[in-house]
This record gives sequence, C-alpha cells and structure tokens, in this order.
Amino acid sequence: MSLSPPAPRSLRLLRAGAQLLDAPLPATPEEVVRRLLAVQAQDLRAARLALRARSSAPLTAAGVDGALAGDRSLVVGWLCRGTLHLVCAEDYPWLLALTAPTRFATSRRRLGQEGVAPDDADRAVTVIERALADEGPLTRAALAERIAARGIRTEGQATPHLLMLAALRGVAVLAGEQRFVLARDWLGAPLPGPVDPERALAELARRYLTAHGPATAADLAAWSGLPVRDARAGLTAIAGELLEVDGELVDLTAREPAPDSIPPRLLAAFDPYLLGWKDRSFAVPAEHARRVHPGGGVLRAVATIDGLVVGTWSARRRVELEPFGPIEETAFRAEIEDVARFSGG
Repeated sequence: MSLSPPAPRSLRLLRAGAQLLDAPLPATPEEVVRRLLAVQAQDLRAARLALRARSSAPLTAAGVDGALAGDRSLVVGWLCRGTLHLVCAEDYPWLLALTAPTRFATSRRRLGQEGVAPDDADRAVTVIERALADEGPLTRAALAERIAARGIRTEGQATPHLLMLAALRGVAVLAGEQRFVLARDWLGAPLPGPVDPERALAELARRYLTAHGPATAADLAAWSGLPVRDARAGLTAIAGELLEVDGELVDLTAREPAPDSIPPRLLAAFDPYLLGWKDRSFAVPAEHARRVHPGGGVLRAVATIDGLVVGTWSARRRVELEPFGPIEETAFRAEIEDVARFSGG
C-alpha cells in the first residue's frame, strides 16, 4: 500500500504525533518509555523531562527515579549508538543482545587509546562484577577505586569506557544517577539472554516506527547504531504491517492520521524528537540549526510550536526562553509551569 508524499508540515505533524507531542498519554514513566522504546540518557535530568513532555499524568522527577531505583521497571545502559539510553527493564535484554555486538570493536579501540590493554580490560570487567556482587550498588567513583587498586589504568576516559564494556557484556546496568548494579541480580536473569536476531530486528523496526514513523531504513540505522542492512532486514520482516509513504519513507498501516496541530512544547536537551531521524531539518529550520546543535556533542533544549523548533530554552532558577523570532511567549506558560512542577520547583 502506498500514499501520496506528505507535505513538509504534514510529515512534521505525523512525526510529532508519533512522539506523543500532540496528546501526551495519561501514563506512568514505564508506559511512556515503552512507547518510545529508548530515551537517550547521558543527561538523566533531560531524560526525565522527555517523559514529562509526553505524559498527561502528574509525573515528577522523583517518580521517574523511583521507577529506576525502586520498582526496577526502568534501567539505563549503553545501547543505541553506544550511548546511554533509558529503557524498560523488559526490553533491555533483547536490545542489549541486538546492539552490543556492533560496539565491541569500538570499545576495544577506545580503551586502547586510553592505554588499557585487552587483558587489563578483561580483568577490569571481572573486578566490576565482583565488586557489584559483593558490595553493590556502587558509584562510578567507587568502581574506579576498585579497578585502580588492581593496577589497571583509570585515568582520562578509561573508567567510563571500562564501565561501558562491563555493560555491553551484560555485567552492569545503571539504576539511577551514577548508581551501578549487577545486571543479572537487578533484572533477574543472566545477560545478554538468548535472542532470535530476526525476531529482534522485526521488533526493533516495529517499535521504532511506532514512535518515529514515517521514517526510512537509514533513519532506523542512524537512531539504533545498527548497519543499514540490519535496519532493512527489520523493516522487511514487518512488510505486511507497512505502507509506503514516499520512496523509502514508510510507516505502520495502523498509524492515526496526522493531528491538525501540536501544542507548544518545551523539550529537553537530547530530546527523542531531535534524535530520532538521520536528518532533523523537518523540525529545525536550517538557518537556526547551529543554535540547536552548535557542535561538540551539544543538543540544546528547544521550544516547539506545531512541532517546529522556534527557539531554545534553559532552566536555572527559572525557565528562560530564547526565541529565534517574534513569538507569543505566553503560549508556553502552561509548559513553563509544568516544568517547574515536575522538577519540584
């Protein structure tokens, strides 16, 4: 089945709707994350705010932390693109099994650049596993002390890369801000578990499109960090559930029509709406792209109207908008108040 190519505004509205920006769910943190599949979380505060923007329930930052450290429904690990992501605990095993193999060579190379030999890296993973089994949960600093005590280099970026290797091998996960736990105990099963690659790729494609459609195989590959051939294989596996939107642009046949409009939203730094596709120009005007993504791994918090980025914002003592042009700032009053409520301000 195929449709006429969507106009740029229609594409933006469809994607914003898939991201729950038109009608947030009356949902728990776990339910929002399940819909998104994975939320980038190297900045956990920003990841919490991403859930706020997509839930009409009275979520709080403390509630998200409770899902991580309390009921264990959410965990953080190095998954898509080798970057920390917040996911449902039930999805972590198959996502790890699917994404980790693409990261091992990079992990070894980066550790070598930090002066950590392969044998020392293996020993460090064993140290981490034993420390978490005997003493966990432990912070990054505490684990670095135990690694260094065995004569293994921890200077520079060696420690985070050793922790990443331990996570890729299924030894450790994060259950909160710098709170490492033993994965097999926390999740109740050894990792990575047995996974059928074909079924996992199909599930990845289906879940990705649920939150990002319409999209292409290249978009799925860019978001997941998997090779394009794997992204295509996943989409092929669910071909009966897809409609062709325009060329390689596909979506789920079950997609609701595009919303007529999207309310003003304040989206945090590294929000999924800005990270879900290979090209974000559908949402970020080209003339303002550098203000949103100035380089150096920075992706700023943005203000959107109808899914279009119209400015950036920051929150120190209070939310401060930096619009790209004339806008009615009172349109963001409800969002500003909700950010303060969510954060406990």
